[in-house]
Amino acid sequence: MGLINTLLRAVTWWNGQTIGTQIFTARKGVKVGEDAEGNIFYQTKDGARRWVIFNGEAEASRVSPEWHGWLHRTWDEPPTKAPLPRKPWEKEHLENLTGTPRAYAPPGSIRRPDPAPRRDYDAWSPE
Repeated sequence: MGLINTLLRAVTWWNGQTIGTQIFTARKGVKVGEDAEGNIFYQTKDGARRWVIFNGEAEASRVSPEWHGWLHRTWDEPPTKAPLPRKPWEKEHLENLTGTPRAYAPPGSIRRPDPAPRRDYDAWSPE
């Protein structure tokens, strides 16, 4: 199984880092921090490049707003050094759930096991 995983890592990127990224990270990367999901953030020693190694599926919406801003140079300091102030009304970060069983489905949605009766339109029928 180890050989198959190594071969998959050589050609795929969606379930963790590729071998090339692992080598680049080992040679040039400086760990900056880690978020609540276990994603690890790196930069080069000179700060020219910044990247994330995902813990599991590589899905951009899994990066919290604080780390997203650091990755895209909205601010220079990472959240580990300069945490963003949080408002009491702010919700916790949630990844994009579209296309998953946990995605929002309104009461009349056919994706619900017991959809509510639809009252917002009348079905058209030919005369």
